[in-house]
Amino acid sequence: MVDWNLAVATATRLVRPGPEISRDEARAVVAELRRHAKVSEEHVRAFTRMGTGDVHDTPVLVVDRPGWVRANVAGFRELLRPLLDKMHERRGPGAGNAVLGAVGGKVTGVELGMLLSFLSSRVLGQYETFAPAAPDLPAGTAAGGGRLLLVAPNIVHVERELDVDPHDFRLWVCLHEETHRTQFTAVPWLRDHLEGEIQAFLAETDVDPMTFLERIRDAAQSLAGGRPEGEREDGGRSLVELVQSPAQREILGRLTAVMSLLEGHADFVMDGVGPEVVPSVAEIREKFQQRRAKGASRLDLALRKLLGLDAKLRQYRDGERFVRAVVDEVGMDGFNRVWTSPNTLPTKAEISDPAGWVARVHRTTEP
Repeated sequence: MVDWNLAVATATRLVRPGPEISRDEARAVVAELRRHAKVSEEHVRAFTRMGTGDVHDTPVLVVDRPGWVRANVAGFRELLRPLLDKMHERRGPGAGNAVLGAVGGKVTGVELGMLLSFLSSRVLGQYETFAPAAPDLPAGTAAGGGRLLLVAPNIVHVERELDVDPHDFRLWVCLHEETHRTQFTAVPWLRDHLEGEIQAFLAETDVDPMTFLERIRDAAQSLAGGRPEGEREDGGRSLVELVQSPAQREILGRLTAVMSLLEGHADFVMDGVGPEVVPSVAEIREKFQQRRAKGASRLDLALRKLLGLDAKLRQYRDGERFVRAVVDEVGMDGFNRVWTSPNTLPTKAEISDPAGWVARVHRTTEP
């Protein structure tokens, strides 16, 4: 169904070259990022009061853009395996189906490779929650699993673009990404909960090709303005949202709330620790927020809308406001009750209503 090797080859061929940097400079950047990742672990644990005394066995990998592509293809392959097996069974035997599947797999592989080549120059770091181990890409074995990726050329590119202190910026990025690693290693049930939600989402996918193509066509018409204004009920949605069923949208609402919490928490921690250890944090934060908001170009903005990446930016903003409001009201220990179980995670509505979450989770019984 997907030619994964072709996806990697396509993305690697199309990926943009990184910033010009000497071999010695590259070695220095890699070494510094590894040091910052280790130091960030201590800062994040002290600030969040999460995972104290535990030992992380999830590796920190400093990668280039092709390395990021290979890691994500491996993760996609693992996560999508149940859905692809379901589609393979639905297709059934027969020479014609085999040929159609081979051709479709190559088309999908090229499309996935093109998408990953676009994204590979924009990601600074990533905690890969569902990463399988490989000889060149080890993964953790703890309950949290996964691995932390730091994309060195992208970090160097952005620090130059923003004209900020490179050492401060690298530590600032590591603080954000280390928070994600702490979230999953300190909260053992979080990974399985997310995987369960994602698998439920995939299980609702209609594997009938004609139905799926019809949704794609309707989505394309809506996004391109091909329908009369009065008929465009889906205006403002991304392509990802438009091809979903009602059941999938409900699951996505829960996933959006969790991801908003995780991203907002990472931003909150990054800003909370920053003033203590990153001298130029205020300048970095201001410039980085401006960069997030405006995008790199008109094409970049269009692709962000199409792929739903603008929703990702809202997750940072809305999630950070939620975390800050809860911590202001009930303190860090009170906020950390969010990690008790899936039932204490905020709903999508509560992300915009922190007081509602506090009332639900911290309610007291009347005598």
